[in-house]
Amino acid sequence: MRRQEFEVMDRAETEQFLQEMSFGILGTINPDGWPELTPLNFVYHKECLYFHGSVAGQKMKNIKTDQRVTFAVAKEYAIVPSYFTNPELACPATAFFKSVLIKGHAEILTDLTEKAEALSAFMRKLQPEGGYNPIDPEDPAYTGQIKSTSVVRITVHELSAKYKFGQNMKPSAYEKVTAGLLERDKGLDRDTVAMMEALCPHHRKNGGVEA
Repeated sequence: MRRQEFEVMDRAETEQFLQEMSFGILGTINPDGWPELTPLNFVYHKECLYFHGSVAGQKMKNIKTDQRVTFAVAKEYAIVPSYFTNPELACPATAFFKSVLIKGHAEILTDLTEKAEALSAFMRKLQPEGGYNPIDPEDPAYTGQIKSTSVVRITVHELSAKYKFGQNMKPSAYEKVTAGLLERDKGLDRDTVAMMEALCPHHRKNGGVEA
């Protein structure tokens, strides 16, 4: 069961997260009834998800059979060891993260203009420094490549976001975890503390942690 305190209802914040991330897991339905998961790059553009690949492949076969798909994106910020809050028990060990789960319908695009637009969005995201000619379906150098590349649009029907950053912690545990993260100071530990400060209700109250 999803904990309500971890649910994020801010659509703009969730869309920003999708813009920042470039890798997710696509779930399709195999004709044999088994779900099939495929890790791939994606771009979020005009409130839809796009990915590309070869024309052949099992995920493309699955989509042609059943357009219903799921898509998951997640980013782990920090592993929080149990000894940050309890010197004896393993139970407090956890991880802080952001995740988005999408249900939608996938459509293999045939319109070259939309395919070019989606591929251009990919390039802006993955190669923002440029260094290439604009992707134009009427450019002979691109026309054949666009035709031979399969581009899929996922129309989003349901979107839910879960951000876990200690929102359910008591103030005393919150203080111990933030202190532990700042002392460890590795990877995304400082970013994790910033997210805790932004999301934890007992920190936001009166501008800081309650006594």
